Amino acid sequence: MKIALYSRGVKPEHFSFFQSIIQLFETRNISFCVSEEMFETLDFLKINTPPTIYKNKIELDFYAPDFMISFGGDGTILDTVLLTKDSSIPVLGVNLGRLGFLANTSMSSFFEIFDKLERGAFKIEDRMLLEVNSNIPIFINENIALNDLAFLKANSSSMIEVEAFVNGEYLNTYFADGLIVSTSTGSTGYSLSCGGPILHPLTNSFVITPIAPHNLNIRPIVLPDSAILSFKVKGRSPEFLCTLDSRNTHITSQNVLSVQKSNDVFKLIQIDDDYFIKALKHKLHWGK
Repeated sequence: MKIALYSRGVKPEHFSFFQSIIQLFETRNISFCVSEEMFETLDFLKINTPPTIYKNKIELDFYAPDFMISFGGDGTILDTVLLTKDSSIPVLGVNLGRLGFLANTSMSSFFEIFDKLERGAFKIEDRMLLEVNSNIPIFINENIALNDLAFLKANSSSMIEVEAFVNGEYLNTYFADGLIVSTSTGSTGYSLSCGGPILHPLTNSFVITPIAPHNLNIRPIVLPDSAILSFKVKGRSPEFLCTLDSRNTHITSQNVLSVQKSNDVFKLIQIDDDYFIKALKHKLHWGK
């Protein structure tokens, strides 16, 4: 078994946890590689055989791991989307942070979960990715997202206007602080905090959620993932902020953006069949 490890960095309170993981790998002769960013914070550990270090997707693909384990929160898993695209590497998320719907394996259960991983006692979910394109190219080679695309006002307190089209048909002009286009997976992220609905991650839909809309009759809308969405942004400011998962850039009123379902998918490892319902009860305190 070959495993890739990814994290944005290891905090001191997690040192003993990672030392136990290294010992487990060495005891079971498990080959592993570590992202350069993560390895820089692991130099305190006792590692008998130095692991392979990967700096980018090309080096990760060359190593060809069977699995990737992401240590952090949901934001850390979003980083792995670009690392694993086009390579079908399944990802297990280990939660070292707070609220985690994607990173749903706790530190306390990690070693039990890893035993199941070795035995093949798990399933892989194909999570839909959205793809964004523009007449003026943005997010070059990084134009996919697991969670969401958002348009936000920038450099001005004035609201923005976002014209939305579905399959070329005019839908609405949103007068708001911004607009979120999320996947079903992303419905429990930024969209939820702005009043959007919770969707089961396997429903494969888009959600358009306005951020502080001026039109009080406007509500979020759920659309099928077969739809092609188009957007034009206008406002008093010459530029607007455009975010794609954890990445961001600026666009202008000259940009015409389209959003559609990507041909690629994100492969997420799940151990528990009822994980999402349990997550709602545990993390959002439903039924309490």
